[in-house]
Amino acid sequence: MCTIEKRGQVFILTLTGEGEHRLSVDLIACIRCAFARVRTESLSSPFSALVTRAEGHYFCNGFNLNFANSVKSSMVQWKRSRSLTHGLISITADLMSLQVPTICVVTGEASAAGFMLALSHDYVAMHADNGFLCMSDLNNLVTNRYFLSMMKAKVKDEEMFKDLVFRSLKIPAIEAMDKGVIDFVEKTATETVEAALKLGQLLAKKNWNGKVHASLRKRAFPEIGRAIGLPDEGNEV
Repeated sequence: MCTIEKRGQVFILTLTGEGEHRLSVDLIACIRCAFARVRTESLSSPFSALVTRAEGHYFCNGFNLNFANSVKSSMVQWKRSRSLTHGLISITADLMSLQVPTICVVTGEASAAGFMLALSHDYVAMHADNGFLCMSDLNNLVTNRYFLSMMKAKVKDEEMFKDLVFRSLKIPAIEAMDKGVIDFVEKTATETVEAALKLGQLLAKKNWNGKVHASLRKRAFPEIGRAIGLPDEGNEV
C-alpha cells in the first residue's frame, strides 16, 4: 500500500503498486502511520522534508467508492463515504501540522480525493507528459465544505477554478503550472522525482524552526484550517 523511508534529511512516502491508489480505509491508515513516523522522528533529528510519490500510471484516482457502494443500504453507503471523507480530512490535518516542508510528486493522474491529497502539500511537482489534475467526483464530494475550501485556497485563477469545479476538466501539468496550481514540471517521471528530492534537500538544509514552519502554513491557509477544524493560530508566531 505505502512505504516510508528516509534518504539523508528527506522522508519519502511511496504509494506502492501499479493500481490506481484509490484511498481506502486501509490506505488512509497506512499514510497516516507514515506521517506519524515523520512527526516523531522530525522532533528528535535535524530539520527534514517530506516527498510523497506513487508508483505506476496513477498518483491517486480518488476514493475507493467500491467500499461504499458494495452494500445495499443507502445509510451504510453514506456512512462509509463519510468515513473516507473524514479520513482524507485527517490526512490534510496531518500535512498542515507537520513541522517539515512537504512536496507531492504527481507523475500520473491525481483525481478527486487524489487531487486534494496533492494540494494538501506545500509544493506540487508534475510529470509533463503523464500528469493530470481532475475533480471528476466533485458531485459526490460537495457535502463537506473541506473540498471547496481547499480548491478556493489553492486554485486562485478563476477560469481554472471553473474548469475544475463546474466542468470536471482534466488539467495537464503545463497548464496547471502556468495558472499557479502547481509549482514546477519536469520532462520525465524520473526527473520529476529527482527534482522533488533536490528541493526537499534544499529546504531541509534551511534548518528552520519546525513549529514556526507549521504555524506559518496554517496562517497562510486559514480557510483550510477552519474547514478541517484546526485550532486558530492567532496573529503572532
